[in-house]
Amino acid sequence: MKAAVVPAVSSSWQIKDVPQPQPGAGQVLVKMRASGILGEIVAVAPDVTTRKVGDRVGSAWIQSTCGRCEWCQRGRRMFCPFLKGTGGDAQGGHAEYMLMNADATYLIPDKVSYEQAAPIFCAGYTVYSGLRWADPQPRERVAVLGIGGLGHLAVQYAKAAGFETIAISHSPDKDKMIRELGADEIVRDGKSLSAVGGADIILSTSNSTKSMVDSIQGLRPDGRFIVMGADAEPLSISLIELLFKRIKIIGSQQNGPEYLYEALDYVVQRRVKSIIETYPLAEAVKAYERVAEGKTRFRAVLTM
Repeated sequence: MKAAVVPAVSSSWQIKDVPQPQPGAGQVLVKMRASGILGEIVAVAPDVTTRKVGDRVGSAWIQSTCGRCEWCQRGRRMFCPFLKGTGGDAQGGHAEYMLMNADATYLIPDKVSYEQAAPIFCAGYTVYSGLRWADPQPRERVAVLGIGGLGHLAVQYAKAAGFETIAISHSPDKDKMIRELGADEIVRDGKSLSAVGGADIILSTSNSTKSMVDSIQGLRPDGRFIVMGADAEPLSISLIELLFKRIKIIGSQQNGPEYLYEALDYVVQRRVKSIIETYPLAEAVKAYERVAEGKTRFRAVLTM
């Protein structure tokens, strides 16, 4: 089968012929349709009863955990010290076929295409988890920092969930599109956010620590800053802000399967839509280069 592989650390993507895997205990073999990691089950191991051939499924990044540690027992598998994730410890999805643990798969709603579902299993799941983990209350205001691959979905989820939604964007050329996504207000920085009344929650999808620090000044008292983007620079905040405004800095990832179910349901309702560019598997290198250069608007999806 064809697969896009990285043969060594820091090397380039290559399209290669690799052996087609077969399902072992507890696994299913999925014919890939779009990646991130979606397709149709074509074979199941004899002990699998929850999935069948023909199911349209996707998988998030966690493939397996130990099932025995404190965090697995608490239902917080993302903290398992023996976690195996796709593309690292387990085979990734940029291939014609992929093995998945059956209990790591999720059924894709019939009304959602593979191409639309693909970003939800990664970016959509991440930002919607962040919104839910922030525990928004009625009449609170949500701001989204960084309107890109994650942020364009975060704006839609916040608005679809019924919250006044503010976009923090440094790119005026995106303003029209941001309004179409549902943003009630667009500001350029934390000072501007504060001037329009501030936000109770900031969903930070930016990978710029400088932008994160700047935006925090727009948090209202008891505000929550949800970190979902990463930068090499440490995040430093004023202790005065932390103490007297009683704000919280919260790290967030894909926090639980119920959030993925809800995130997909908003797509079924046509209240959230991924903005994507699609590429055939043979053009995986081109797709990766466009993402690395920041030219993709907003998610690149490989199709098989």
